[in-house]
Amino acid sequence: MSAPARLRAIVARTWRAVVWYVREVSGEARYEHYVERFTREHPGEEPLSERAYLKAREEHERLHPNTSCCC
Repeated sequence: MSAPARLRAIVARTWRAVVWYVREVSGEARYEHYVERFTREHPGEEPLSERAYLKAREEHERLHPNTSCCC
């Protein structure tokens, strides 16, 4: 593999890692994790739509606030 090809591979791998990290930290990947787990634990059943999932999650967070200190 030539040096430019190796460099492109390193940059691409680094970019994928940064995108993965940002999606995990921001919570953007939560729905995908929910679908993966739901599919594994409830085969043959239909998971909530992304909109319904976000609404249910918001309702749960409203009813169960995290009052612990973040520091």
